[in-house]
Amino acid sequence: MGLTKFLLPAVLISVLLPTDAVAATIDVRTAAQLKTALGNAKPGDTIKLADGTYTGNFKTTVSGSSSAPITLTGSAKAVLTAGGGYGLHLNGASHWLVKEITVTGGQKGIMIDSATRVTIDGVTVHGLDMEGVHFRKSSTYGTIKNSTIYDTGNDGRGMGEGVYVGSAGGTSDKSDHVQILDNTIGPDVGGEAIDLKEGTTGGRVAGNTFDGRGLTGANYDDSWIDVKGNNYLIENNTGKNTTNNGFETHTQQSGWGCGTVFRDNHSDLTGATGSGRYAFNITNYNASSCKVTIDRSNTVTGGRGLANPGIPIG
Repeated sequence: MGLTKFLLPAVLISVLLPTDAVAATIDVRTAAQLKTALGNAKPGDTIKLADGTYTGNFKTTVSGSSSAPITLTGSAKAVLTAGGGYGLHLNGASHWLVKEITVTGGQKGIMIDSATRVTIDGVTVHGLDMEGVHFRKSSTYGTIKNSTIYDTGNDGRGMGEGVYVGSAGGTSDKSDHVQILDNTIGPDVGGEAIDLKEGTTGGRVAGNTFDGRGLTGANYDDSWIDVKGNNYLIENNTGKNTTNNGFETHTQQSGWGCGTVFRDNHSDLTGATGSGRYAFNITNYNASSCKVTIDRSNTVTGGRGLANPGIPIG
């Protein structure tokens, strides 16, 4: 008797075959377990940290998907502590949600490189030599929200921004459409609370609270936000304690530092002693080639005024 061949529809075969897309919850209690989980995570997985200290540098290069992001979560008592380097590095790791943990120690807190759709939500970042959270190497559509960043820039070089978007020295880093929402940044941040670099475009900075106590003036860190990218919307932020200005724009590369809209921001410049002391110091305004919009909904207390001379308010 010959063998009878049965042909199953391709759809049925795909249902019968095992898949690695089944989401899992991975409970983690040690640094070694965390490193393993970060390396082996699959789309839809949740890595759940128990309260405790996780010592080391933690990195992942695996991505979730748009429909099934990977989640790293815990409480503020789940603390990643680095002795140098990056506390948490998402390197080419897109579609991640990092939620409610603490990152401290090391050179930099959370570094996002070459990744899209990474969300940082409700984290605490502090005690760093340099910046707190950095979207770099054309990391697009990232978000940091509901988070607290303070005590950065402790290596004494006048650096240590709270949130850093892009890279200095050129326009090849297209970390576009980053959103920075409802965070508390400061005090004791060794650079600007937020630095938006040339080459980056189209982000939104909204609902944040800045405390500039600890600004040194080194490397021009004399404001809460420095905008060197294009076409940002900056709205509904509140700042206090600055050495000079509240918000600034600069052209570091030709054609950049333009198109930003500032509205409904509230600046307290009480005690500022710098030469400017404006809520908005716009250094590159040109009505035809480099327009910046300062809406009348912005307010200022103290200082010399809402904007430096020659900048229209409307």
